[in-house]
Amino acid sequence: MDAPIDHVMLRVEDLEESLEWYQTHLDYEEKGRWEADTFTNVFLGPEDVHEDGALLELTYNHDGRTYEMGDAWGHIAVRVPEDELDSSYQQLMDEGVEDYRDPESCGNRYAFVKDPDGHEIEIVKRDYGAKWSLDHTMIRVEDATEALGYWLRTFEYEHTGRWEADTFANYFMSREGAAPEEMSVELTYNYDGRTYTMGDAWGHLAVAVDDLDEAWEQTLERESEDYRDPESCGDRYAFTKDQDGHEIEIVRKD
Repeated sequence: MDAPIDHVMLRVEDLEESLEWYQTHLDYEEKGRWEADTFTNVFLGPEDVHEDGALLELTYNHDGRTYEMGDAWGHIAVRVPEDELDSSYQQLMDEGVEDYRDPESCGNRYAFVKDPDGHEIEIVKRDYGAKWSLDHTMIRVEDATEALGYWLRTFEYEHTGRWEADTFANYFMSREGAAPEEMSVELTYNYDGRTYTMGDAWGHLAVAVDDLDEAWEQTLERESEDYRDPESCGDRYAFTKDQDGHEIEIVRKD
């Protein structure tokens, strides 16, 4: 299955505030919008996002609900050039962005900020991709072996990197033959056997396929959950879940 990551969806409580934040601080532009009776979806990304680069989807529900962050989702990560981590972080501080974890506290390898709703955003050093483009999304998993196997078996992703620490491990998964500019999945496994709450402030990851029906059939054959089939979604997309309950949307490529 050839299925690059298409987007990651976050839920926001004030759409205009969130749009201003991402457009002002990360120089994102609106790439698309879908207005429904009860919600609005807006897709954002850098002006020169790679053709297989992922977008950010902001979902705003019109009923004024609030959300719980949970801890099963970790963060999204955005790229800056190798020599611009400090200056980029300082720029965000000067613009009034929340000072969450500065570069020095992260060994000068990365840094973290938060958006208006509290979603964590990691800033990582990369020598490829547009500045502020999406690099990866981190999700927490309760069984690393199952999680690695899920992405390998269901979507044919490859294990492209790992980082072992004293109390946790990070594993990176990317589609076979992925360009560096594409988005990857970071699986975080904590060794202490903890469990996680999903919350609802994070929505889903989405992968893009050429043939939705064929991809859905393969998804079920590979024993991934039948959550929302194409017919129930107007034959525009479908949803499955991984072994921990993270939602994964399957959409047709543009």
